[in-house]
Amino acid sequence: MKAKATVRLQFSSEKHLAALINALKPETNPPATKRSKVLLTRDSQFLVLTVEASDTVALRAALNAYLRWINSVFSVLETL
Repeated sequence: MKAKATVRLQFSSEKHLAALINALKPETNPPATKRSKVLLTRDSQFLVLTVEASDTVALRAALNAYLRWINSVFSVLETL
């Protein structure tokens, strides 16, 4: 892998963070493409999104997809 990015997002609600990780975990295994792989972990009240990709185009695509999914899940959780 040639490109790597790590994003740490802080959540005030432990329940929201756990629900978000549970909702997105199936998307990480198996990877959608061989050009990138994604790791979702939890560090205290932070969601840590680590993306490794073979090139910057694949890195950008994976980051955009996961950040949109995170935003969507978070919006649903806030509405509930």
